[in-house]
Amino acid sequence: MRQALDMAAPPRIMMTVDAVGGVWRYAMDLAAGLRREGITTCFVGLGPPPSRQEKAEAMEIGEIDWLDEPLDWMVQDEGALKKVPHAIAALAKRRQVDLLHLNLPSQAAELDIDMPVVAVSHSCVVTWFAAVRQAAVPDGWRWQQSLNARGFERAAAVVAPSHSHAAMLRAAYGPIPHLTVTYNASGVRAAAEPKEDFAFAAGRWWDEGKNAAVLDAAAAQMTWPLLTVGADHGPDGQGMTMSKTRHFGILPHAEAMTLMRRAAIFVSPSLYEPFGLAALEAARSGAGLVLADIATYRELWDGAAVFANPHRPVAFADAVNHLASDVVSRQALADKARLRSKRFSLQAQAASMARVYASLLEHGRKIKLAE
Repeated sequence: MRQALDMAAPPRIMMTVDAVGGVWRYAMDLAAGLRREGITTCFVGLGPPPSRQEKAEAMEIGEIDWLDEPLDWMVQDEGALKKVPHAIAALAKRRQVDLLHLNLPSQAAELDIDMPVVAVSHSCVVTWFAAVRQAAVPDGWRWQQSLNARGFERAAAVVAPSHSHAAMLRAAYGPIPHLTVTYNASGVRAAAEPKEDFAFAAGRWWDEGKNAAVLDAAAAQMTWPLLTVGADHGPDGQGMTMSKTRHFGILPHAEAMTLMRRAAIFVSPSLYEPFGLAALEAARSGAGLVLADIATYRELWDGAAVFANPHRPVAFADAVNHLASDVVSRQALADKARLRSKRFSLQAQAASMARVYASLLEHGRKIKLAE
């Protein structure tokens, strides 16, 4: 990386994070991988503050600042975000970074700074409505579509975590210049530990896209117990009661992984998954996968999972019950998933993102030399 850029010092990037969803895990794992590529990362957080445990985790990797600014999907209008680009730009200058990695494309809109900007689309309300409601984004949220579009235009590179999500972005926003795909990854070690007779699921269950109602109905028809972890109440009062599962609520990542490693079967009925990190973690943990039949899961796990109609609880129950009763099929499926999971390594992810950074930084260097 340094040789390709002809830089005396390793590149230093600033990455935006939040402590509400999967972006936190993505950012911590990616930054740890980038460090092995010779890239230093500092973090800037927005939205609800992290726990002490999360903050300590970030500080082991790099510096972390937390801005008193909201996330785009937690506000009612664009005006509430007007200070975000200025706050990010000021901090980037103070931290003397070479490149900005923004984990919300809206953060790139109106950003006035002379350095390369990478915008990663982990999800957005426009593609969420298309997948979950099969509808256009409501008028009250249309400002988000405009803000994201301006962010895509401002960024020097736009990254999606799967080709399926990239296709959804193009369908929602039209052509997006410089759109590339870097698959997400997991630091969970691949293992074949002894399994117990239960199924497991993880998600933000208050999010309609995670399809908790179908999962709960399916659990009532499963021969094995279904253990679930994750938030069942959202930041804006959303809620979902899991009455047919053994629900553990929000657990630290390490504790959730302890349960996952014991589970023989992993279940995800999601209607919307730009990547689906929990499924990858389950595959690396040696579970048989029962997944919603959606484009993303087909792209990543076709041939290594059982797929079920996400609108039919009985389809998920039947799939789980079949694997529960057939240990040979279950083990063969788990072996295929664990082998497939090796494609989505932290090393591959970090190397791919490092190439994106290198291309932008080298391009910027050539422009400055020509001036």
